[in-house]
Amino acid sequence: MDAGCSLANSAKPDEFRQWIEQYPNSVVVTYINSTAEIKAMSDVICTSSNAVKIVQTIPPDKQVLFAPDKFLGAFVRQATGRNLVLWNGTCIVHEMFSEEKVIELTNEHPDAIVLAHPECPPNILKYAHIVGSTTKIIDTAVNSPDQKFIILTEPGVIHEMKKRAPHKIYLEVPNLNGCSCNECPYMRLNTLDKIIKSLETLQPEITLPEEIRLKALIPIQRMLEISK
Repeated sequence: MDAGCSLANSAKPDEFRQWIEQYPNSVVVTYINSTAEIKAMSDVICTSSNAVKIVQTIPPDKQVLFAPDKFLGAFVRQATGRNLVLWNGTCIVHEMFSEEKVIELTNEHPDAIVLAHPECPPNILKYAHIVGSTTKIIDTAVNSPDQKFIILTEPGVIHEMKKRAPHKIYLEVPNLNGCSCNECPYMRLNTLDKIIKSLETLQPEITLPEEIRLKALIPIQRMLEISK
């Protein structure tokens, strides 16, 4: 039950509602890493892979509010040229990468391709050869003819890369504290044993109020329609 999300926790429902009210008649685009309450106040949901496409479908005369990740929002702003208003939220994993270490690694391994997730801050993304979702990062590393990669996202993805292309080299970037410990502490609370136990006991159970569930479903359905 403690396995939350630093990004989702950055958007408190009451504060989010007040923020939206400051921009009447705006379109609220919310990243999928958010709570049901925040989704219920949104117009359309996005993922890191379709965020640019979602924003591009919104009429240019509409103000767009983007939440909760300000760095993903900044990436979308640059890619679309839209003047997005950004919620001040971040992912603790992606905001902790050390720019100094990125520079060191790129200098030590000039033949390495830098792959970064758009939740990274702009000072990190500027070193990336390719910026994309987790799936795009994995697929690029596996299918590319290149043999060496510097990875700027949650290092758990390296496990999948090694499974699919074990002969290649994957370099993890240390964080601001100097350690190679960028694992998400929330995600690491989930284990296979806990999943098995929850399936066997159907516990812990989370009950979502029906009103919130139905309101949150609408922007998710809109995203799916746009993404067809």
